[in-house]
Amino acid sequence: MISRRLPLAAAALSTLLLASCGNSSLAILPKSSLQGLGGFGSFFSRTESFPTAAPSAKTLASAATKPKDRHHMPVYAFADRTRIIRTTAYTASEADHIVYGNSNATGTPLRYTDRVRSAAADWSFYPVGTVFRISGLPYLYVVDDYGSALAGNATVDIYEPTKDLMNIWGSRQVEMTVVQWGSFTRSAEILRQRTSYAHCRAMLTNIIRQKPDVGRVAKL
Repeated sequence: MISRRLPLAAAALSTLLLASCGNSSLAILPKSSLQGLGGFGSFFSRTESFPTAAPSAKTLASAATKPKDRHHMPVYAFADRTRIIRTTAYTASEADHIVYGNSNATGTPLRYTDRVRSAAADWSFYPVGTVFRISGLPYLYVVDDYGSALAGNATVDIYEPTKDLMNIWGSRQVEMTVVQWGSFTRSAEILRQRTSYAHCRAMLTNIIRQKPDVGRVAKL
């Protein structure tokens, strides 16, 4: 079923992602624009509770058969598109991200619309451009960021524009479905320029270990 639906899903996804960048009616809310707007931030805190759904019995049964990582979460193969993952949340005013302002690791604005939102991950687990859904939520999430604390594990960090929303999300286990995998090649192209940072070097090394053909774009 997945293989027959992927072409249509990819086409619809491309239209949606383009619309999120070019359609002003979606009102993209960058994290920097919400700082200092206490009333606006409070509005989001009151209206967003992120009612994620419990993992299905089938997904739980599959997870029980998998090896576990250091967070005691199941370790999946890339063929496993539906999975249980550990998620955390981040925002602009945290000390380790405030210097980057409204930009993600690709140099483009972080996204937070009613359709598409940004997420950070280890790019050797979820390469840049990976699109996924979280069960119970209506948004598409796009991996366009990373963080030093994420290197070496499969945790996904969900971008929130305020500390209130970040705290509401907290840390939770969710059922995630990968809609479209991102690009290891693009990930390596970006990371090879940042190997002075240990976490970037580690992600790049792991990408090349898994995908030796990608090594031609990276010089360690």
